[in-house]
Order: sequence, then C-alpha cells, then structure tokens
Amino acid sequence: MIKITWERRIINICRFVVFIGLLSGLMYMRIDHIYRSGVALIGLFIPDIFQRKLNPSEKLKPFLSPLYNDKIITILAIFIAIHVSLVNVPFTTIDLFHKEWTNADMISHFLGGLTVWVMVAHVLNELSRKYPIDSKQVVVYSFLILLVVSIGWEIAEKLSESEITFIHETFANKLRDLVMNTLGALSGLWLVKTKKYPFELN
Repeated sequence: MIKITWERRIINICRFVVFIGLLSGLMYMRIDHIYRSGVALIGLFIPDIFQRKLNPSEKLKPFLSPLYNDKIITILAIFIAIHVSLVNVPFTTIDLFHKEWTNADMISHFLGGLTVWVMVAHVLNELSRKYPIDSKQVVVYSFLILLVVSIGWEIAEKLSESEITFIHETFANKLRDLVMNTLGALSGLWLVKTKKYPFELN
C-alpha cells in the first residue's frame, strides 16, 4: 500500500487537473486535447503500477529509479498539469500555449527542463553507486544530456511545423526555449544542492 504523503496529495491534485482538462477537451470536442490529456492522465498513474506491482532487476533499477521516487513524480505531475492547462485552459477553448499567449511556452520549457534534469540526474546518481561517477560528473553529464534532448526537441518541433499550421517559431524563440530549459535545470540543481530535494547527490 502506498503511503499518503503530501507529495501523494499533490500528485492526486495534478491528476484531477488533468482529468478536468480531459473533460474540457470532450466538452468542445478538441480531439488533440482529448488525446493529450488522456495520455497525460494514463502517464500519471504509471508510477503507481511500478511501485505496487513491479520489482525491476538490479540492472534496470537505476534507470527506472525516478518512477519509485514520489518527490520526482510530484515535480513531473506539476509540470504535466500546468502544461495541459496552458494548452487548453480548463472549461474553455483558450490555447495559451499556441495561440492566445504564445509566450506561455516559457513556463512549460522551464518546468520541462527542471523535470528532465531531475530525472536524468537521479538516474546518473543511482548509477554512481555502482560505477565510478562522482557528483560533479553527475551534474555535468546530466546537463549535457538535457542539452542534447532540448536541441533534439527543438529540431523535431521545427520539422513538424509543416504539419501543424498554427505553430511557427523563430530562431530567437528556439534559443529562448533552450535558455528556459537550462534555467529550469539550474533550479533543479539548486534544489538538490541546497534542499536535498528531490534526492541527495552521492
């Protein structure tokens, strides 16, 4: 049985927010948002399945470790709930992310950078228990991985612009997205270093 901590309460609130997003998509038959919210809602329950039902092998444990850390899942849940709400403000057809206020993507990129960095750093931190990786290397490698993922995401977005007509981002916007990802990651590093949250570096 999973203990009800304050992190669990926040995760459940975020699930509820995403569920409202799903209802909003159904109300206005926004197929894209029904799909987005549905996938997000299912994703927020996956850690529960792992924690209750699955015991990974020793080789897989470091790579799946974020799924077993409710503090990390809390950060992920907050990111998902806010992102879903920006793309479709609950009970409206307002899309702040792509149409009404395109600068809203700064919020998602900041939280996304924080979330991705925390998850990657946690995996590397767990690997450092078995392999000769010190805390400085964990930080450097996690930022390098975040940079590669961020650039890859921006390239994928650019390639998809021909398919999604209402999305068109300038080079300056792409650069700003990378900066926000990095600022999010730096805030994650600050949390880990000063608050030892959501984990402590070895």
